[in-house]
Amino acid sequence: MIPAAFDYVRAGSADEAIALLGEHGDEAKLLAGGHSLLPMMKLRLAVPSVLVDIGRVTDLNYVNDGGDHIAVGALTRHRALETSDLLAAECPILAHVAGEVGDPQVRHRGTLGGSLAHSDPASDLPAAVLALGGTLVAQGPNGSREIAAGDFFTGYFESALADDEMLTEVRVPKAPGAGWNYQKFNRRAQDWAIVGAAAVTVNGGTNVALVNMGSTPIRAAAVEAALTGGASAADAAERAAEGTDAPTDLNATPDYRNHLARVLTRRALEAAGIA
Repeated sequence: MIPAAFDYVRAGSADEAIALLGEHGDEAKLLAGGHSLLPMMKLRLAVPSVLVDIGRVTDLNYVNDGGDHIAVGALTRHRALETSDLLAAECPILAHVAGEVGDPQVRHRGTLGGSLAHSDPASDLPAAVLALGGTLVAQGPNGSREIAAGDFFTGYFESALADDEMLTEVRVPKAPGAGWNYQKFNRRAQDWAIVGAAAVTVNGGTNVALVNMGSTPIRAAAVEAALTGGASAADAAERAAEGTDAPTDLNATPDYRNHLARVLTRRALEAAGIA
């Protein structure tokens, strides 16, 4: 439970952090809230030789109206999302899901960008951004690029970010008045979700994303296709486990997770007003 030795550097800006990543390559890790990285370091699952602290880069802490979307700085903390009046009005599912993350201590320290970059399939916020069809902005030494949420999560704890890039902004479409709901099942209130389901109506269609049903957060493509074809919420939800690869662990077998995916997807769709 003791991490390996490492050097510590505090970055004063995003540009400085990116320069440090370029200098140290894959030996460096960014430290924001620390709730994902530090436990992995204690277990020696992550062994960076340099920690680049970006927790005080204040220019990446914001929730702004971008016209047809909401722009959220990558270092915006979960608590700021949870209490944002702008999100409550224009994209309430993101505010709600942020309030479902961990406990108050985690929500006051954890950041949206850190949660997404960590790419944990059991995490709440990646599924919400995926269901919304969000866009993630990565900045590196050669400039910035936009990555669709569907292309960002590439594997278990793996993302499309290069070693010399950092996530700087998350953009989600506005969905005021749209039907939405998030359901998750866990053993204790502050545990990771054994399974979760996020449903939201965006641009006239219903998107569904699943938590902990594969090596990445995933869209329930079969459910979405069934809804597009006119199926009821109950019938569409029966297809929630199609195309998934539910893991097995001490909490649940794949069969039980498949069952939960169907149940929670139906609940989310019905609560969102999708009959």
